[in-house]
Amino acid sequence: MPDSAFPLTRATTVPALQAVVTSFRKDGARIAFVPTMGALHEGHLALVRHAKTRADKVVVSIFVNPLQFGPTEDLARYPRNEAGDIALLQGVGCDLVYLPTVDVLYPDDFVSRIELKGPALGLETDFRPQFFSGVATVVMKLFNQVRPDLAVFGEKDFQQLSVVRAMVRDFDLGLEIVPYPTMREADGLALSSRNAYLSADERAVAPKLHAALETVRSVVQAAGDTEAAIARAKADLTAAGFGQIDYIALRDAETLGEVRAGKPRRLLAALWLGKTRLIDNIAV
Repeated sequence: MPDSAFPLTRATTVPALQAVVTSFRKDGARIAFVPTMGALHEGHLALVRHAKTRADKVVVSIFVNPLQFGPTEDLARYPRNEAGDIALLQGVGCDLVYLPTVDVLYPDDFVSRIELKGPALGLETDFRPQFFSGVATVVMKLFNQVRPDLAVFGEKDFQQLSVVRAMVRDFDLGLEIVPYPTMREADGLALSSRNAYLSADERAVAPKLHAALETVRSVVQAAGDTEAAIARAKADLTAAGFGQIDYIALRDAETLGEVRAGKPRRLLAALWLGKTRLIDNIAV
């Protein structure tokens, strides 16, 4: 059963989790869910605060999901701070934190994996082909274990948000996916757990990504040459010290396919600064 020694209830197994969720349901509570990989920052806390405005109880999961990491990616060194995360969640009124281990979510006989097309194709999967299959699989597991009424996802991971929305629709999961705007530092850098990897010099350069996207957006909104604006942004970012640019792309905001006349658009980017991969996006 959950450890009751802390004001914030904790569960590490599915039976413990569902015992608490069942008690919430018996009280007639509407339940919101915020899945995370931990190393929480103000962006995560904003999701929890927003969830509190939409539901009676908020469940947050902390799980670094191995299925979404490639063999050369940062699974082993991904930031982890369970005690600090729990203290932060206590401060924003989270009701239950779910802390499953790998064997709880993926026991030895686990053989299933979700594969997606549509918004999962291109952009991130051109460089991280395993990513959205791993995300969708763990999110489906967590949704089935928590059974929330709604789940809150940040727009900073916009393609992930689009993939989760499509999965919920296609599998008739019957829960509401609530987007929340990207949280930023005062200089424009999108909040991310991986920002902890940046050196002081890299941190000073990092906000140039958001500034470059803003410049491209202004060109697009003025009906200028989008391809030329993106090419200039890439050149400027390279000159500023960024390394490999995986993509800067203007896409349809609903499908993440090619832009359509009269439809919302999204400008998305992923690139490297030193050993840190930064992603960002803005509405156009």
